Amino acid sequence: MGNLTDTLPKPLLQVRGRPLIVWHILNLVRAGITEIVINHAYLGHMIEAAIGDGSRFGAKVTYSSENAALETAGGIAYARHLLGEAPFVAVASDIYCPHFDFSQVKTVLQDDDVWGRPLSAEKKDMAWLYLVRNPAHNENGDFALNLFTLSNTGSPRFTFSGIGVYRMEMFNALKSGEKAPLGALLRTFAERGLVGGEVYRGDWTDVGTSERLNSVNILSARNG
Repeated sequence: MGNLTDTLPKPLLQVRGRPLIVWHILNLVRAGITEIVINHAYLGHMIEAAIGDGSRFGAKVTYSSENAALETAGGIAYARHLLGEAPFVAVASDIYCPHFDFSQVKTVLQDDDVWGRPLSAEKKDMAWLYLVRNPAHNENGDFALNLFTLSNTGSPRFTFSGIGVYRMEMFNALKSGEKAPLGALLRTFAERGLVGGEVYRGDWTDVGTSERLNSVNILSARNG
């Protein structure tokens, strides 16, 4: 992001006059998801100052402050005492996805099969990922998708959007405070056929560079 994030954390970058993280909070609240945990490290105090306790958005926000960034899986394991043990949705705060309907995430991880019988641990999806068509900066995609099951090889391939639903059991092997990427963990479970997913075809942008941020702001302005 160049100089943009020297003095501002990515989640506070603005699209259409609103910080990226606020777009997510408002969409979560709209779907009835009001208890939100935000993890942060770099310039995290600025996020806390901007969002506060979340009450003005209709949410209850708590914070997991990391002394050094633990990456996504490590951050989840570190915040386990705040997240609890039930399935939860996690959202990358540096994506712009203004129309995503979070109400759908509540039922994607099933404990029973289609006949209402309890699924064994060997058959339960541990995660459900929302995928998008491959952008120019990731043209080979991240995962293959076949009948709502992700795999590490094969086709067609799609890109992980940064929105996923997880069972906390996925993170049992991680120690609190351990730095750990999410990608490697997902691939381990995908290899066992335990990661489900679907393709999201709405507006989505990975705001990973200043050029992409400028592009999405220009496009949004043109579309009103």
